[in-house]
Amino acid sequence: MKQYNFYLIFALILTLLSSVKLNAQQDPMYTQYMYNTISVNPAYAGSKEALSIVGLAREQWIGMPGRPRTQTLTIHTPIHSPSSGFGNEGSDMGLGLSVINDKLGNYHQTMVFADYAYSIQTTDYARLAFGLKVGVNILQANLTDLNHQQGGDPAIYNVDNKVLPNVGVGLYYYSDQGYVGLSVPKLLQNDITADVNTLLGKELRHYFLIAGYVFEVNYNLKFKPSFLIKAVEGAPLSIDLTGNFFIKDKLGLGLAYRNGDAVSGLLQYYFTPQFRIGYSYDYTLSELHNVNSGTHELMLGYDFNFNEYSNTRIHSPRFF
Repeated sequence: MKQYNFYLIFALILTLLSSVKLNAQQDPMYTQYMYNTISVNPAYAGSKEALSIVGLAREQWIGMPGRPRTQTLTIHTPIHSPSSGFGNEGSDMGLGLSVINDKLGNYHQTMVFADYAYSIQTTDYARLAFGLKVGVNILQANLTDLNHQQGGDPAIYNVDNKVLPNVGVGLYYYSDQGYVGLSVPKLLQNDITADVNTLLGKELRHYFLIAGYVFEVNYNLKFKPSFLIKAVEGAPLSIDLTGNFFIKDKLGLGLAYRNGDAVSGLLQYYFTPQFRIGYSYDYTLSELHNVNSGTHELMLGYDFNFNEYSNTRIHSPRFF
């Protein structure tokens, strides 16, 4: 893949992102975001030549009451000539499903979204995908359980299974070595209400920019730098910077930094090119480090390869 193609696409996406106004972040965060791309970018669906399943559990700020807890399950697969791969002209499609269960104190949201992607061949080794995400966010907020000093405040109403439909879009440019993507997983800024007359808040639009590249240092060692930038109105820009080394396509070791929030260590192990496990630990850098013992995140992934030309096996792992 020619690197200047990535630079051109990346410059265009940065230009688009620069027009975004920076209320607080509502969508969950992940340290292992590079293995959870479809949860934020529908254009990622079908980008692997396999049916891919990834489960991720995040336990944030251990020891802190009401701490964030998130579980994610994503499934996606190519459809329409799934064996085309790189180096073939034409187009391809992908389908995906994302289920996210997120809890913070008395606030609980369950997001279920279907994903569709359509990709076109741009060079011999790269594709550009356009994605659409459609689904619902189901909200619960047991605010009356909180201790409060004064009655009659609208903020202490409960929200019981509030269903908020939404739609999102994404772009994803990728080869067998690298990727860059821009997405808005929830375009609609739905009102969050306890009843028809009580407005408690609003779903805010989040913008995600993600990119990474795999460099082959030598036959037994690869280096993959990556980043994720998240922007939402009213909150500081969130930036994740990550560097992973992969040894003999088996063991991955990495470090990450999230601005103003945490430093992280990452560990991945590929039992086979299809089956992998990942773990990360975040050490909190903010004042919250005095009241928690860090954040744990566990990832499990498996790729079912249905490519008729590969004898049903994946010969080398994909690191994104």
